[in-house]
Amino acid sequence: MHATDSALPSHVRLSRQLAVASLLGLIVLGLAWELWLAPLRPGGSWLALKVLPLCLPLAGLLKNRMYTYRWLSLLLWFYFTEGVVRATTEPAPGAWLAALEVLLSLTLFAACVMHIRLRQKAARAAAPNLDTATP
Repeated sequence: MHATDSALPSHVRLSRQLAVASLLGLIVLGLAWELWLAPLRPGGSWLALKVLPLCLPLAGLLKNRMYTYRWLSLLLWFYFTEGVVRATTEPAPGAWLAALEVLLSLTLFAACVMHIRLRQKAARAAAPNLDTATP
């Protein structure tokens, strides 16, 4: 199921925009955290590479591919778990950055689930109109 952005209802487009913004936020946070804000080692850490798996679904979200929303909602639990662990074990500012990672992960999960459900509902609503349009 591939729909152009203009063909989708506004609430479906809003859930897509929220998912893309949350994903971009996780990528930027991961890089800034591990390279400048609170790296594990002074001068930056190789842990910044953790954002590479997040770059893969970005193209799928921008192309509005439903399958990407589904597997991304599973992938992001690794980032949620890392955030919870580091929020409870690291001193500030790492703990605050980890809490932000948890918040962004939960927001991204909610946006993915919302988008999937709203898009399926919109497709079901459009289906009867397709049946009556065919001779």
